[in-house]
Amino acid sequence: MENKYLRIYADLSRKIESGELKPQTKLPSEHELCELYQTSRETVRKALNLLAQQGYIQKIQGKGSIVLDIPRINFPVSGLVSFKELAEKMGREAETICHQLALIQPDAWLKEHLPVSSKDKVWKIIRSRKIDGEAMILDRDFIAAQHVPRLTKEICERSLYEYLEQDLGLKISFAKKVISIEEATAEDRRYLDLQGYDFIVLVKNYVYLDDATLFQYTESRHRPDKFQFVDFARRH
Repeated sequence: MENKYLRIYADLSRKIESGELKPQTKLPSEHELCELYQTSRETVRKALNLLAQQGYIQKIQGKGSIVLDIPRINFPVSGLVSFKELAEKMGREAETICHQLALIQPDAWLKEHLPVSSKDKVWKIIRSRKIDGEAMILDRDFIAAQHVPRLTKEICERSLYEYLEQDLGLKISFAKKVISIEEATAEDRRYLDLQGYDFIVLVKNYVYLDDATLFQYTESRHRPDKFQFVDFARRH
């Protein structure tokens, strides 16, 4: 199948992230991978090329593919990934708690972040994200209700993106991200286990559908000691 190399990529990247494949060790040879996954060398090479592009391995001529060091709690800067997807990749105990779900009228501040008018309705969602029992992320989501007519707390705690894509059929395409350091607010202190920190890492996400419609604005507020925001650059 055309996407078999993606399944190989997903399996190997999961093993690298979980630590099953250790940093600085060699992957099995292309021949061994062909036998392991019962596929062609061309398919294996496509999977390895993608692993190299995403920073999981370094291909060294004559030595094979070397596993690179990947942080266990790692938010990709350039990717668009849900918390549920991230938690599944990390293999950590994760929980989402929805503290507030309301349909609101947009104020002047919200109109600066979403293309909505005073006549429109916007979903406001406040959720804390726990990893291994500690509340480390506070998400403040604002979604234009014209694209999402119905929401429940159960949906928000299970997987919002899973519902938007699979149930509503929305095609979420890309996001613009802005990262900054800000002083912790009373809301941060209420919902996060800040462990004495007076500031948070703020990631603003402007999320677009495949027709370039901006439909969601999110503020993800992170405890600063638990995450690395990384991208991988390769010089060609």
